[in-house]
Amino acid sequence: MTTTERSGVVLAGGHSRRFGQQDKALAELDGEPMLKRVVERTSPVVDELLVSCREAQRASFEAVLDSAAGSVEFVTDPEPGAGPLAGVNAALQHTSGEYVAVVACDIPAVDPEFLAFLFEQASGREAAVPRLQGGTPQPALAVYEAAAMRRVSTALLNEGVRRFRSALDELDVRFVAPEEVEARTEWHTLHNVNTPEELAELEDELR
Repeated sequence: MTTTERSGVVLAGGHSRRFGQQDKALAELDGEPMLKRVVERTSPVVDELLVSCREAQRASFEAVLDSAAGSVEFVTDPEPGAGPLAGVNAALQHTSGEYVAVVACDIPAVDPEFLAFLFEQASGREAAVPRLQGGTPQPALAVYEAAAMRRVSTALLNEGVRRFRSALDELDVRFVAPEEVEARTEWHTLHNVNTPEELAELEDELR
């Protein structure tokens, strides 16, 4: 495996119950599936990009990404439905970068320049994680030192801990304060879209 500096992992294996029968990753924002938007915005910042998903999703995701995906690699969850921490851990078994950007597929307005900033902030640390307006960390749009996150996520999962934010308690994290975030990007670039209503609101905001 060739070592790269920056890897990217798009988390797309979740069950989107609040989107009804539709796979949230394929829900369209301004005529483009959210997954495709995230891949296109993350790709320029990383040397390799992996999509973590369930085996049942892979064919439809490959069809949607097609040429836009470039050299995207798919990693299927060994335990579907185990949550984002398990998805990250599975993908980390296949990444070669020293640092890895993790982006959830339901953050379709992700800002490539802000991702690049997070890579810079993670240097010499085990993670760079932004805080949202209320101070809550956003681990699903963050950069991690791959070896550290691999070690921590494996240990937590072995203990039966699946909460993504629990990993932050075990890492040397550079938290990016809300005022720093606000100075560099728009808040909607960090927000998860959890319902069709939130998707419609974001679409209105981007117009």
